[in-house]
Amino acid sequence: GDSSTALDKLCRRGIVAVHMRVTCAPAARQLQSGCGRASQCSHARRQHVWGGSNTVRGRSCFLVSRAAAGDTVGAPTSVEPKVELGKSGVMVSPMGIGAWSWGDKLFWNDNSWDNSNEKSAQGAFDRALELGLTFVDTAEAYGTPQFGAAYSESLLGQFIKENPNGSQCEVATKFAALPWRVGSGSVSDALRQSLTRLQLESVPLYQLHWPGLWQNEAYLDGLAEACQSGLTKSAGVSNYNEERLRQAHARLGQLGVPLAVNQCHYNLLYRAPEDNGVFEACRELGVTLIAYSPISQGILSGKYSESRPPSGPRGRLFNAEFLRKAAPLLDVLKKIGEERGKTQTQVALNWLMCQPGVLPIPGAKTPEQVEDFAGAMGWRLDDGEVQELRKMAQRAPSVQGFPAESF
Repeated sequence: GDSSTALDKLCRRGIVAVHMRVTCAPAARQLQSGCGRASQCSHARRQHVWGGSNTVRGRSCFLVSRAAAGDTVGAPTSVEPKVELGKSGVMVSPMGIGAWSWGDKLFWNDNSWDNSNEKSAQGAFDRALELGLTFVDTAEAYGTPQFGAAYSESLLGQFIKENPNGSQCEVATKFAALPWRVGSGSVSDALRQSLTRLQLESVPLYQLHWPGLWQNEAYLDGLAEACQSGLTKSAGVSNYNEERLRQAHARLGQLGVPLAVNQCHYNLLYRAPEDNGVFEACRELGVTLIAYSPISQGILSGKYSESRPPSGPRGRLFNAEFLRKAAPLLDVLKKIGEERGKTQTQVALNWLMCQPGVLPIPGAKTPEQVEDFAGAMGWRLDDGEVQELRKMAQRAPSVQGFPAESF
């Protein structure tokens, strides 16, 4: 991390032409010999490129991973060490993947879920383990089995079982605070059902998905009971505002269980945690802030524009007018990415990783997406870039948050 940042600065000053991790021997030999034009390396589908946007005082070079859906820039330069969830003692990868879309036919996947979707999701899971993104977040509310699809938890359990390294996966799932669930025992009952779908005996992290309207203290008591009984190794909440967060921290503390995380909507287009006290409260209390929708449901990736908005429900949230107003921020993401040989997605994720105590979990539907996400690790934006992005983000329109944040 620190050495990568130092090399980045040297690259910018023109002292070094390039830095990277080369895992393909033929590509490494090409780099050592140099070339005046792009040459395709058939090994690991990597391409050696001279010149391009990284050029500083002459030629520079970077590796581009050739993915089936397009080029993926900026492979991870190193595997980052695991991080602790709050003060729980539970260690996970510094970035994870989200499984909200797995088995979903309503919001994601264009109202469809079939064998090809499942195969792609499994490929994403397998690639995540290979690249060190071992933390996977799901929930009992994810997936639409009632519409002929599947529970996200069931798919994850299947993927873990079928992967020889599946035991490396650090699973987080969530309790749906439904109004008919009464009493602290409802939490452990729901977790046992989740564990059956996951085919696990326990999970590293169990979270309350949103605050209960009238049973919240009972749910917190149930969360502590689930920890103490060994069904989960740590306890967390999600979509809790500052007041609710402090109450949860205090109540769990009274019961001898540390509050490990608060999972919140947080990205460059939705910085409410910075303004509503949640971010500072997490830092003060030693609670990890897990950032969901860290690339704003794909908007920060550069895939969409005023003339090419997303389809489905996202198209209503991120319409042409929104994308027109967000364009200056997207342009800066692109500029920084080109200077560093990184994608816009990688820059947006790295911006979050530069915020203390923040762990992003981008949603993964394909192996190629996971490869892109992994390229956000092993380096850091410098302070000037972090502030430039925040400044541009303040001028961009804010997206709509989850209503439960105001419960």
